[in-house]
Amino acid sequence: MTPDISVVLPARDEAGNITALLTGIAATLQDRAHEIIVVDDASRDGTRAELAALQTRLPQLRVVCHDRSCGQSAAIRSGVWAARGALIVTLDADGQNPPDNIPALLAPFAGGDTALGLVQGQRVDRHDRPSRRLASAAANRIRNALLRDGVRDSGCGLKAFPRMVYLALPYFDHIHRFMPAMVAREGLRVQTVPVTHAPRAFGRSKYGNLRRAAVGIVDLLGTAWLIRRRRLPRTRELARSGATDLRGAA
Repeated sequence: MTPDISVVLPARDEAGNITALLTGIAATLQDRAHEIIVVDDASRDGTRAELAALQTRLPQLRVVCHDRSCGQSAAIRSGVWAARGALIVTLDADGQNPPDNIPALLAPFAGGDTALGLVQGQRVDRHDRPSRRLASAAANRIRNALLRDGVRDSGCGLKAFPRMVYLALPYFDHIHRFMPAMVAREGLRVQTVPVTHAPRAFGRSKYGNLRRAAVGIVDLLGTAWLIRRRRLPRTRELARSGATDLRGAA
């Protein structure tokens, strides 16, 4: 059966976190036709062995392996390309995005609104170090001031979007942090929903504040340039019975 929903998780060195998380996803979506795609971004711990063991218990689990580490955005891209579902849900593999938030991400799509391009989670009561929370808040204020995407937590891994919308976006490293701005660039609507956050049980974060800031400046300027270079006309198709308005594409 072709799944309706593909849950994509980028993972690198998440042994100890991945089993409980994937079991929780499967339980949350047990009444929906779904698949779970974990993209192992060249883990060096026991992540891949843990995933192989889980495949015997979770028939909906697929594992895509990178030959070298290329980062979170590249892993998400690999997962979306491999996905068979029309709707994609993403979340981090570190266990800090509780899977019981997934129904809230999917609910806005139930109405069939074709103008809805992204449902973005916004974390409440974050379980990060104070320095991490402060750095993230500052980065989001700067990003919103320049891009005006109307989102206060674009770095949250909990997202839902149509697969075809993602594939229409220009790809660049770290695009996952700028998804609201890039989706809005296509003339589509972005909706936010509050989501919960959990402390990390095993391992450590792959990003430090200085590294995140260094790459963030370049990415922010590049995203702003892409937005300003996009022109979206309104189009209409002449039909025998009249004219029908369509969303335009450049």
